Amino acid sequence: MNKNKMNKNIYTTGLKIENGRIWLLDQQALPHQELWLDATEPAVMIAAIKALKTRGAPLIGVSAALCLGWYSQEHTREEIETVAIQLKASRPTAVNLMWAVDRLLQCSVPLKTEALAILYEDITLCERMGKHGAALISDGDRILTHCNTGGLATAGIGTALGVIRTAWAQGKKIHVYVDETRPLLQGARLTTWELQQAGIPYTLITDNMAAMLMQQKKIDKVFLGADRVARNGDFANKIGTYSVAVNARYHQVPFYPVAPYSTIDLQCLTGECIPIEERAAEEVKGYGTTQWATADARTYNPAFDVTPAQLVTALVTDRGVFSSKALQEDALAVL
Repeated sequence: MNKNKMNKNIYTTGLKIENGRIWLLDQQALPHQELWLDATEPAVMIAAIKALKTRGAPLIGVSAALCLGWYSQEHTREEIETVAIQLKASRPTAVNLMWAVDRLLQCSVPLKTEALAILYEDITLCERMGKHGAALISDGDRILTHCNTGGLATAGIGTALGVIRTAWAQGKKIHVYVDETRPLLQGARLTTWELQQAGIPYTLITDNMAAMLMQQKKIDKVFLGADRVARNGDFANKIGTYSVAVNARYHQVPFYPVAPYSTIDLQCLTGECIPIEERAAEEVKGYGTTQWATADARTYNPAFDVTPAQLVTALVTDRGVFSSKALQEDALAVL
């Protein structure tokens, strides 16, 4: 990759820098429209993150860092720190957001330079995760995935979907079962769109079909993402992940979360420490103009759940594949 060439115009799946402006692919409009949103200004970026117009722990971190980096060029340190607080508050669960913003505040080089470094690093991290994870995939595997973990969730090829793309590029004949992922249908709208673009065979299923497919021995492995990993290996991911993990353990299906090492929160001892974001009731009652519940229906809408480490076969990161025990030992060595 020629970084000097990319500095002016950068194009990734869900993000681009063009003519000095930061543009986000509006993921709420997919798969029917490909709309690009100018999110250079902090207020627009914060609103886009909150509304899930941009999403995925790595891409949120990269997007927020770029926004703060651009903002820093014409504002005081006090103004920068105020915007940093606002950016970090836009999504409380995904640790990459806090990590990226804090990294900028602590750096000794221009913030824009550091923000671009974070973007380039994420592209490289995705390639490394893809290689480590693809080694766990055999020719002919049928893989279940949950939510969206591809180029729309990162600056590169993705985390779990990046693993799948890498295995496919290696010539492995695989088939992907895609959970629709309620309530915002990010598997149905986004993952199927990415797999279609890549030419990878897939089948879309509703979330409550996964257990039956495992019972029928139609799932060989599970690969999905992680928004925050505790030091003991517990991890938070899109709501429904815990159910997949429980079903995978019962049916003896290997279960692999995939995330960059920066997703590991060394200050978070267990999953009980991870804050779980709750979102608007309207997201459960319907989607877009289609409503399937009464207006006054009572709802509960956590965006994430926490999967205990004992249900994880191994965690795939850019630094390699870790068992829960190995992860704890490595984390302690870092501390």
